[in-house]
Amino acid sequence: MDQNKINIAILLGDPSGIGPELVSKLLSEDVINKANIVVIGEKNILESGDKITNFSNDLKLVNDFDEINFQNGNKFFLDITKGKNHDYNLSECSKEAGESVLSALNLALELAQENKIHAINFAPFNKTSLKLGGNKYSDELHLMAKKLNVDNFFCECNVIDNFWTARVTSHIPIKEVSLHIKKENILKPIKLIHEAMKLNGIKNPRVAVQALNPHAEFGTEEKDEIIPALEEAKKKGINADGHLPCDTSFITAYKNKNHDCIVGMYHDALQSGLKAFGFDRGVTVQGGLPVPITTPAHGTAFDIAGKNQANLEPTLNSFKIALTMAENKNKQ
Repeated sequence: MDQNKINIAILLGDPSGIGPELVSKLLSEDVINKANIVVIGEKNILESGDKITNFSNDLKLVNDFDEINFQNGNKFFLDITKGKNHDYNLSECSKEAGESVLSALNLALELAQENKIHAINFAPFNKTSLKLGGNKYSDELHLMAKKLNVDNFFCECNVIDNFWTARVTSHIPIKEVSLHIKKENILKPIKLIHEAMKLNGIKNPRVAVQALNPHAEFGTEEKDEIIPALEEAKKKGINADGHLPCDTSFITAYKNKNHDCIVGMYHDALQSGLKAFGFDRGVTVQGGLPVPITTPAHGTAFDIAGKNQANLEPTLNSFKIALTMAENKNKQ
């Protein structure tokens, strides 16, 4: 094994979406050579991506991770076909597609637990297919946390241009958000994004914290919970600032470059700004897990699957973040 490189598992994503063609393109990028690469999936799925892109990837085929010798190369394909050789229809959700994704993901997580893999980068999953394929969790992040035996706080972080976001609440009704705006709940994503950004190479990240209410007024959550959380974060040595009114927070923090990241109280307060400024460049980092796991922030894009129109930039950015975080984690 090349001790100077970390090992990254790349997953093909949903076989009916743009994932296979994105991975096909990614494997031709020079940055791939900075790591030992193990693509995990069914051989015919990657071949379908190569046919779309007209790329040819020089991957050594193995059926078990223990067959890999990184002294003989840095790019391998770990085939999990096991005789299935299923043909997947483009742009369709299916039980079979979900099962294929879950098989690859579960294997990657097992290898990460055994420290054989140091980071995971995956092409987009389709949540409907995952559920049809047997995923019993609300999303892939909760599945990953369960498989990795995570009992600490975890949350999704979204990134554009190395500007990060994390949130106190996520996929819950808006009428329930205020019930969760408590000092201890606000501190958790502040600490998480602070540590995650340090792992990504930002030594003292400038953490902006959004308000909850319009203009940071018309409610008591700022005074009762958000400001005390900010003060506590500062006592812990975190470079936290706020509370910023939501409607101008991305102008202040991102556009004017006053901060490196934002912690928000609820989903759309962050996602609306992030996607307005950089939907075509977004990355998702699965924050709080023991291994760096990243993916492009867009979905499976069934509308353009198979047309070789998929933009590589978010996938490439997500790979670079996984690489940097894993390298820095390896130095700790």
